[in-house]
Amino acid sequence: MRNRSRMILVFVLPLVLILLVVSLFFWQQNRLNTAAEAPQATATPKPLNKLTLALDFTPNPNHTGVYVAQQKGWYREAGIDLHILPFSQNSFPDTLVTQGQADVAFSSTETIVLDAAKNQPIVSLAAILSHNTSVLVTRDDGSIKRPKDLDGKKFGSYGAPYEVPIVSTAIKHDGGKGNFKNIILGTDAIQAVITKQVDFAWVFGLDVEQARAQGAKLKTFSVTEYGVPDYYAPNLVSSEKTIKEKHDLLQTFMEITQRGYDYASKNPEEATKLLIAGAPQGTFSDEKQLEQGQRFASSHYEDEGMKWGVQDAKIWKAYVDFILKTNSVTDDKEKPVKALDSTKLFTNEFVK
Repeated sequence: MRNRSRMILVFVLPLVLILLVVSLFFWQQNRLNTAAEAPQATATPKPLNKLTLALDFTPNPNHTGVYVAQQKGWYREAGIDLHILPFSQNSFPDTLVTQGQADVAFSSTETIVLDAAKNQPIVSLAAILSHNTSVLVTRDDGSIKRPKDLDGKKFGSYGAPYEVPIVSTAIKHDGGKGNFKNIILGTDAIQAVITKQVDFAWVFGLDVEQARAQGAKLKTFSVTEYGVPDYYAPNLVSSEKTIKEKHDLLQTFMEITQRGYDYASKNPEEATKLLIAGAPQGTFSDEKQLEQGQRFASSHYEDEGMKWGVQDAKIWKAYVDFILKTNSVTDDKEKPVKALDSTKLFTNEFVK
């Protein structure tokens, strides 16, 4: 009897314990699976607030930071429903902002100053590039070796009042007279140079890089190396009214946009893909050209150790003082403006 009891303890009891452990294991698994299948409480999505952005040209690497943020879904995650207005030659982005048809737009320091003189002020929220990259561009055929050689040549212009004084300053700084034939273009400036419709033009450095990617042989002269002060172009702008009425929305928009440009600065190849994905189909016919332009832009978005978009008060004052002395900035009665407060033309409030 004692031996039978011992056998039960030795063989049956462990078997019972094993069955108990296995049963507990399957019970626990079933409980976990049931919990996983049960409906989960979802976070309430942020309500979307519409914000409208006007482009100053067809989508290009100057705009990439916005398209990066849009394609990665960062604006929507932050509660912004971003509407990008396509570029139109029939409406200026600055006008869309002052008329309340756009909350934000791409513009330039030159235009911001002109608007302020006409008492239609807009405010620069950020500098897209950390420095002015604009250049005088001509064919690299040996006929023009330096800016003073541009005297008497045909200049391809878009008719803006600041073009002639800036170009003339660069030529004079190099020892020339600053006299040239001003021809208003109805086509792309670099193409006009290449096809010999004009002898030279004034363009963004980005435009030159993209043209060179297609094999164009071009010679350039940076205007800031020939007497023209450094200034910001392009810029992101808004109106004083929008800044006041949609302050928090603008703050969020600019924080996300800053994140987009920072990403594009560090990841030009991926940023190029996101720009292509976000732009209307067919915008870019040459991806190699775009890639080279994006690498150029990405290297100029921000100075080392500086945040994207931050503007320097000294740079603003230097440009305003310079351009007013040329008498090319006029008021709504077409009289030359002699003074403007440069501190009211920009803010770093949204890109700290």
